[in-house]
Amino acid sequence: MMTQEAMKKVLQAGVMLSSERNLNLLLDKILASIMELANCDAGTLYLLDGAALRFKIMHTNSLGTHSGGDGQDPDLPPVPLRRENVCAYSFLESRTVRIENVYDCEEYDFSGPIHYDAITGYHTQSMLVVPMRNRGGEKLGVIQLINALDEGGNIQAFSEDMILALESVASQAAVAIQNVRYMKEIRELFQSFVRVMSTAIDERSPYNANHSRRMAQMCGHFLKFLNRRAREREETPPFSTQHMEELIMSAWLHDIGKVTTPLEVMDKSERLSELQKEKIRHRMETIRLLAKIRYLEGSIGNDDYAALERETETAEEKLLQVSRAGFLSDDRLAWLEEIRQRSYTDGNGLRHPWLADDEYAMLSIRKGTLSEDERKVIESHVVVTDKLLSQITFSAELADVRRWAASHHELLDGSGYPAHLSGDAIPSEVRILTILDIFDALVADDRPYKPGMSVQKALSILDTMANKEGKLDPELTALFAESRCWEALSTGKNSLSQEEACG
Repeated sequence: MMTQEAMKKVLQAGVMLSSERNLNLLLDKILASIMELANCDAGTLYLLDGAALRFKIMHTNSLGTHSGGDGQDPDLPPVPLRRENVCAYSFLESRTVRIENVYDCEEYDFSGPIHYDAITGYHTQSMLVVPMRNRGGEKLGVIQLINALDEGGNIQAFSEDMILALESVASQAAVAIQNVRYMKEIRELFQSFVRVMSTAIDERSPYNANHSRRMAQMCGHFLKFLNRRAREREETPPFSTQHMEELIMSAWLHDIGKVTTPLEVMDKSERLSELQKEKIRHRMETIRLLAKIRYLEGSIGNDDYAALERETETAEEKLLQVSRAGFLSDDRLAWLEEIRQRSYTDGNGLRHPWLADDEYAMLSIRKGTLSEDERKVIESHVVVTDKLLSQITFSAELADVRRWAASHHELLDGSGYPAHLSGDAIPSEVRILTILDIFDALVADDRPYKPGMSVQKALSILDTMANKEGKLDPELTALFAESRCWEALSTGKNSLSQEEACG
């Protein structure tokens, strides 16, 4: 009959197991709690893996050995599901097996424990094997307990009175394991969905196809660097696994708002549209044809005609070059103003400029290819990101994903967008995302408006933004440069999952 003390321990074990969400730690707690309840020296927890039982956790108190619990399974071969193996028999029959002395038992094959004893000097005597089944009867594994101890520490047989209590905890353990697995499957499904959505957004544009993946990878490597650095300095690591997962998911989702950004704006590789370029080509050809007519009519000489032909051809070529340029110097802007002032007369005697107002407005953009209105369209993606993510019910562990993802363009001096946050209003997580986003934009060689720059030049720009302009966090920027986390990027499009990044 279960004692009051045993009942209390069973209840305590149930509360403890139901609160643990990390599978490795859960398995470790299951074995530890059952060993304490049984007051035994050693124990092993096995889980079903295909057609065998695989070692997951092993404790031997008298030898001071403790394997598993850290994600690394004990280096032992799995137990095949054959009835001569006591663990396999207990699993297959869903029956608790109690053995007073394994050396006197001929019903099962104990060559494994006997061999272990010969190697280590340990003495395996009493044994209890308890199957783990959830409420639906599904078999998950078994717990093997070795050498029950009396109050004086002497080996004795496992008490039959304890079997009910141990089976109760084993049943609770099975439910807890199944729940953690379900939660892991749901989390992995959600993470996969996030990666698919993010990849789909990036794939809309050939110029942005890998940005979110690179962001998530760099984020994971940078956070691990920060944790490793803290441990080396004997400080508490700043990012738990859960915290890392939350920030990496923010990196995956930071550009999801670009789903509504028109491709003609997002993929704009030149200042001028195709229609505007065609109009310029047609206009310059018209000027040359009109000049030729005047030359044939005798209104102008050959030298004037040849000069005008060269000027229009040169102007056409340079205008198209300006359209593609990443940055315009003062000289180029001055030349544009000269071209803007030039005009020609059509066959009806009407005057027309060489360069239309809308063409000049676009060509005179000093940096990049976007007009002010187009830039506002691009910048609106963070507002859309916030709007889209507001429709997702994030778990408590991911509660900040929406806020961090939608704030990755905020800058410390308040010049960012959309909320123009500044200083302490911008959390460190957002500061990290901003550094990663800017760095990738600088070095990426798949952007329509500029070639990718060298890492050294990109780091120099980040340093200027941090230490001279006050836009980025100086300490995090310096640590990012020290981490060199971009060197760890893999080439597969979805090669780094949240779990891998946090590992």
